[in-house]
Amino acid sequence: MIRENVKKILSELPDGVELVAVIKGRPVEQVLEVIDGGVSIIGVNYLKDVNKLYQVIGNRVKWHYIGIARFEKHDLLRRKYLEVFDMIETVDSAELAEDFDKKCSQIGKVMSVLIEVNIAREPQKSGVIPENVESLIREVSGLKNIKVMGLMTMGPLVEDSESLRPYFRETKRLFDHIKSMEIPNVEMRYLSMGMSDSYRIAIEEGANIVRIGTKLFKE
Repeated sequence: MIRENVKKILSELPDGVELVAVIKGRPVEQVLEVIDGGVSIIGVNYLKDVNKLYQVIGNRVKWHYIGIARFEKHDLLRRKYLEVFDMIETVDSAELAEDFDKKCSQIGKVMSVLIEVNIAREPQKSGVIPENVESLIREVSGLKNIKVMGLMTMGPLVEDSESLRPYFRETKRLFDHIKSMEIPNVEMRYLSMGMSDSYRIAIEEGANIVRIGTKLFKE
């Protein structure tokens, strides 16, 4: 069933839109099913998932970290995790970016990152408020071992996913604005937004990465 769910969603995605399968503690067998269904990017919320999965899956897929990076900073900075992840989608401070830059320089890696935007300006959530995103990107753009590749946002928790549309639209405007700045060492290629209940709306508003978990694994 999981394999069929994946194939169905992949068949619906427009060209140029990438699917990140959000695993959130799923067992190895289920993660292998989504890979067999055609998923090429695994999204990790919890570092413990890497510990149990990477030995089995390895580099068959790309690995994105989509958890709350500032709270797991010290563990994330360990070499074994930096070597696994291809992208960290949740950078929300200069301090975090500088720490990744320093550690990645020690292993000879340039880490792709997305700046997490707190688009609804919710005080309880991580992410940069929209009016501070450009200044943060300019501040970290000179770092040699991270590369800003775009933006990521969550949107507020709502009952009607259609009400997320204005937030996705605002994030796309911000993305386009920063892209137009042509900041050196910044490549605004990816806009990651939309989850199981909202990915279709996010795509309509410009997302080219969607992060889906529940809809892939449901029976």
